Amino acid sequence: MITIKKYSFRFLYTILSLLLCFLILTALYHFNIISNPTYRIFKLAILLINILISGMILGKKAMNKGYLEGIKLGAFIILLFLFSTLLTGQELKLKLLLYDGIIMTTAILGGMIGINKKKPQKSNGA
Repeated sequence: MITIKKYSFRFLYTILSLLLCFLILTALYHFNIISNPTYRIFKLAILLINILISGMILGKKAMNKGYLEGIKLGAFIILLFLFSTLLTGQELKLKLLLYDGIIMTTAILGGMIGINKKKPQKSNGA
């Protein structure tokens, strides 16, 4: 139960920060401050940076094998996107699968970086 709680809070923070960033980005695009190509690049960059940071935080909290934490986070996000795609009636395309692969790779990389940035635990001198 604790692990579900840990992932749901991290996922909730990820989704809320994504929504806030996308809201700001969309407002900039709506008022013609940024162009369409810039909007698309920033949209992907915000998503990947957010997933990378979430993976790093989960990896830092892991005891070992940070890549597994990244796989769990990436799979959860991909399932959410897949569900929303199927719910809206869109068809699955190769571009979407490539997008999901990039998300998974970023989450795994974040978990691996997080586990390596973890401070070593102090041991009692025996």
